Amino acid sequence: MADDPNEEQAAPTSATPVNPGADTTVHFADDFAQQLKAMEAGVSSEEQEAIAALPSGSALLVVRRGPNVGARFLLDKDSTIAGRHPDADIFLDDVTVSRRHAEFSRVGNVFQVKDLGSLNGTYFDGVRIESALLSDGAEVQVGKFRLTFYASRLDLAALSR
Repeated sequence: MADDPNEEQAAPTSATPVNPGADTTVHFADDFAQQLKAMEAGVSSEEQEAIAALPSGSALLVVRRGPNVGARFLLDKDSTIAGRHPDADIFLDDVTVSRRHAEFSRVGNVFQVKDLGSLNGTYFDGVRIESALLSDGAEVQVGKFRLTFYASRLDLAALSR
């Protein structure tokens, strides 16, 4: 009953081809590519919003494995200490974590992680390190905790220019 004026017509979607028999090319904006990459990495929409809202000079660590899965830690100081000590900036309460396990330091808009002589070591993308420059999406392991590093999108955009 396509002639019935009261019947609602389906609105065309972005997936509706203009010419069904023709080959088409679809172009996506950079932000779509970042959203797709985030979804593939298991980043929730809430986390995507938090990452997108990061001011320049800051970064975010998200716990992916370990006792506090989903916990987020803002890196917005020149030095942030992670460890089992209750006074640590990032308190990771597990016996596999040393009291002062690792330091996340910022120089300008670049972050690095440094092991502070911990018993179990600090790992960057699966490799035990003394120190390493952090890149967006990198995994840092401190004891049982696996944390993913996310840089400010403003800083990433500035680097790509």
